[in-house]
Amino acid sequence: KLHSDLDKGVGTVKYTLSGDGAGTVFTIDETTGDIHAIRSLDREEKPFYTLRAQAVDVDTKKPLEPESEFIIKVQDINDNEPKFLDGPYVASVPEMSPVGAYVLQVKATDADDPTYGNSARVVYSILQGQPYFSIDPKTGVIRTALPNMDREVKEQYQVLIQAKDMGGQLGGLAGTTTVNITLTDVNDNPPRFPKSIFHLKVPESSHVGSAIGRIRAVDPDFGKNAEIEYNIVPGDGGNLFDITTDENTQEGVIKLKKPLDFETKKAYTFKVEASNLHLDHRFHSVGPFKDTATVKINVLDMDEPPVFSKPMYTMEVYEDTPVGTIIGAVTAQDLDAGSSSVRYFIDWKNDVDSYFTIDATEGTIATNELLDRESTAQYNFSIIASKVSNPLLTSKVNVIINVLDVNEFPPEIAVPYETSVCENAKPGQVIQTVTAADKDLSPAGQRFSFRLSAEASNKPNFTVHDYKNNTAGIETRRNGYNRRQQELYFLPVVIEDSSYPVQSSTNTLTIRVCRCDSDGTIQSCNVEAIFLPVGLSTGALIAILLCIVILLVIVVLYVALRRQKKKDTLMTSKEDIRDNVIHYDDEGGGEEDTQAFDIGALRNPKVIEDNKIRRDIKPDTLRFPRQRPPVEDNTDIRDFINQRLQENDVDPAAPPYDSLATYAYEGNGSVAESLSSIDSLTTEADQDYDYLSDWGPRFKILADMFGEEESYNPDKVT
Repeated sequence: KLHSDLDKGVGTVKYTLSGDGAGTVFTIDETTGDIHAIRSLDREEKPFYTLRAQAVDVDTKKPLEPESEFIIKVQDINDNEPKFLDGPYVASVPEMSPVGAYVLQVKATDADDPTYGNSARVVYSILQGQPYFSIDPKTGVIRTALPNMDREVKEQYQVLIQAKDMGGQLGGLAGTTTVNITLTDVNDNPPRFPKSIFHLKVPESSHVGSAIGRIRAVDPDFGKNAEIEYNIVPGDGGNLFDITTDENTQEGVIKLKKPLDFETKKAYTFKVEASNLHLDHRFHSVGPFKDTATVKINVLDMDEPPVFSKPMYTMEVYEDTPVGTIIGAVTAQDLDAGSSSVRYFIDWKNDVDSYFTIDATEGTIATNELLDRESTAQYNFSIIASKVSNPLLTSKVNVIINVLDVNEFPPEIAVPYETSVCENAKPGQVIQTVTAADKDLSPAGQRFSFRLSAEASNKPNFTVHDYKNNTAGIETRRNGYNRRQQELYFLPVVIEDSSYPVQSSTNTLTIRVCRCDSDGTIQSCNVEAIFLPVGLSTGALIAILLCIVILLVIVVLYVALRRQKKKDTLMTSKEDIRDNVIHYDDEGGGEEDTQAFDIGALRNPKVIEDNKIRRDIKPDTLRFPRQRPPVEDNTDIRDFINQRLQENDVDPAAPPYDSLATYAYEGNGSVAESLSSIDSLTTEADQDYDYLSDWGPRFKILADMFGEEESYNPDKVT
């Protein structure tokens, strides 16, 4: 109820309600201020509501007081029962567990207010499942209540659990759930044979390794705790049989280890032991986890095929043995009580079997054709034996016949050899190692000897060195070979074997002479290669020769053009008056070459000079020095040139035609008078050239030339 102090009860005040749930859950009387719930409340859905109320003037609609806030709290009642949210439960516990063994913990939830009263206080109890299990009332932990619960007696248990609120008091609400508990297996039971003796009947014709019977021990346990291992106890007949475990059925499968023979032994007795593979030490006190039973096996008589005396027959015969020669025999007999006769025949499979025959009654084997070891060294075929009383019962045996060798083939070189020898080979050098092969096969192994033939032993080229191990070396006997004289050598080698009678053959080795380097590596073995560069083909050589020819043509053209050019460029002007200088149209050897031309021609023509023979001309006759009359001063130069021309025309040692001798005349009437040494009053002998030696190494040759000229001057008298 809401009430304002300003409300005088005359209807001038109006009450309003707003907030959480106003109008939907709660309502207010506008005149009296009474608040009512218009529907039922659930604390588990909403435990409290927050509302706001205000008093308003009816006429002005203005609030008379500030708005006030208040909370309506829903008080809890016990209207919800406990619930197992995870139920129903499934649990397991090992069998034979002690009392109090933990199984499972259950939990129930109550939606009521745990802070108000006992509405949410839960207590657990068992409604169904006693006396096997118990539960803690407060925690809900389920434990075993009986000792040694046996899975083999009862495996599944269903327990009904109740949870009640109000502390379990009268009037409280309750909820239930189911717990399915399974006892898991432990190995608490040994295997047991259902009977102490097992009887089996086995035909004597049973194959080795085949299963001849099954026995089974019973183990009530489950899974790996029920796995059984079977073993034969050593004793009578146990060595003929074996036993294994069938993993699917846990049965003992008895297998045959050796053949049975009714005529030898008709019955066998042995014991079989069955035991668990996985033992639990907690139950060792119960007793041994194994059991033993006796197995008796009776062998049944069967009509069997003949039996050969050996599993395989091996015989030997020499090649070329006459047809019909007996080389051996096979024997088979019927071991049954009736002892029937046996017949023999060859199991024909191919044409090879036709080389031999067999006596049907005696079993003797003889040759049917001539044998050749080199064609076939061994024969392998089968002999079949059958009973006369029952031809369908047969047995088979393999026969191997080895053909022995007779020495009929001579030894030969094993493979063709490509033998070569270097031109620079030394005496005693091994150039080839040869081996031999013989189509014959001696039981003791062949021994071969090597030697030169009689006609080759006297030649000084090669020899054969027998190494006494079925090999021989070809050695050189000369110091070097010449391919131009002989390219191929043919060496006859005689090879003998050691069998009887001795067989021999002459084999010719071809030895080729090759060109080698200093290390003995072969470079060429062809005679044509002597005249050809190594590694060049014919096309490459033609290209090289063509290039050389082209270069020679270019050089010849160049020299001819140069000579023509120099002839055209000679200075022939009559007005060019110079000193008397001789030009030689050839190249000298530099400034050090003082013998390539006559240096005296460059000097004063008045000086008498030694005439020297040119090095580039070989005259037929010796040239005598020409006495040239001295040219008088102011003599016409044309007369002087004509005189020199006549001398050169008759001189056999004159310079070659491409040389030019030029004489110049400086003329008369110079204001400064003549500067030429020709008209100089001072002669060349009066000149002192010693100062050239002081100008350094570059003028040494010039100083030496003029120094020699000064010492040579015939006009100077010492």
